[in-house]
Amino acid sequence: MKRIELGYLSIDDKGRSYVNDVLNCNRLSAGKYMDAFEKRFAKEHDCRHAVMCNSGTSALQIALAALMEKYGFREGDEVLVPAVTFIATSNIVLQNRMTPVFVDVDPLCYNVDPARVEERITAKTKVIIPVHLFGLPCEMDPVLAIAERHGLKIIEDSCETMFARYKGRSVGSFGEMACFSTYVAHLLVTGVGGLITTQSDELCIMARSILGHGRDPIYLNIDDDDSVVDNAEFSEIIKRRFSFVRMGYSYRATEMEAALGLAALEKATDMIERRRHNAAYLIQGLKGHEHYLQLPSWPAHSTHSFMMFPIVLREGEREPLVNHLERCGIETRFMFPLLNQPYYRSMFGEIEAMYPVARWVNRQGFYIGCHQGLEKADLDYIIEVFGEYFEKG
Repeated sequence: MKRIELGYLSIDDKGRSYVNDVLNCNRLSAGKYMDAFEKRFAKEHDCRHAVMCNSGTSALQIALAALMEKYGFREGDEVLVPAVTFIATSNIVLQNRMTPVFVDVDPLCYNVDPARVEERITAKTKVIIPVHLFGLPCEMDPVLAIAERHGLKIIEDSCETMFARYKGRSVGSFGEMACFSTYVAHLLVTGVGGLITTQSDELCIMARSILGHGRDPIYLNIDDDDSVVDNAEFSEIIKRRFSFVRMGYSYRATEMEAALGLAALEKATDMIERRRHNAAYLIQGLKGHEHYLQLPSWPAHSTHSFMMFPIVLREGEREPLVNHLERCGIETRFMFPLLNQPYYRSMFGEIEAMYPVARWVNRQGFYIGCHQGLEKADLDYIIEVFGEYFEKG
């Protein structure tokens, strides 16, 4: 039986060479590979800065903490979050002692529905976190217009989307800050890892401080005192090297993750092209079942990176189909149920009915892989397995 997994990891010779160089240099803390990875990732996403940390979740927590400090947001202030997203998007709001307010999603693209945003804004709303889900950019123009109209800040949760563009502009370049993940099964894979992008020098420095326990910005890297020649400046650095100026966390990544990330980034174009090709092949091959399946779609002004291949069953029960796929070796996941999670039901109550599209997606949605490791025979097998199920039905 074939095994079609959700994600794919292939460490090439360059990746192994970079990691071995890290080990040979006997330095695991941030160095030349992290600097190169951050700079190239920022450039690829039309941003001035990128800051690497240990996960996409940490990136989100850092970004919101930085905006809270910069703009004086208070505990209990509200953050708008899509009603369909990975739980980390709203967890980090709670962890920063703010209040998540959910917004229903678009029924075709599954990103936040801009038409539903303003009805959720109150006097306490401070931030919108639009999520670019599954590799597809959110509709950013209306979100930006709403944010400007109401004086709100934007953090893009782009943990599932890299190298995608909305009206010619890269994800990660719209908000004050944006967050990405390099976790297993994502687009760039480093094992653990995340990145924050921003155009702001100030927010970049704040992010680096927060991820390192809140350390004084005068000394954020062990190299910061190497090139100092002025005696007074050198003395000031020595005095403040163990100074902490804000609440922070231990969210640092290492040179090894950065080395893997840089090697993966250098072949990202081929990786994304392969995913798009595989997605197009699956869409074409499954079109005969469109009366059962809602297949991925996206507007002409956006590109899709296809971290995953999302599907919603139009009618009938999802579980028999999902179980059939799993028995045939095709790995699946439900499409990010959030509001019906046990912990959230205990915290917020039975609110799912307030978000009809999210409820539909929670009950009928799932995704499979379409990564660059899949060959034509794998894709044909996926199409065949779907066909077998609907022919039986």
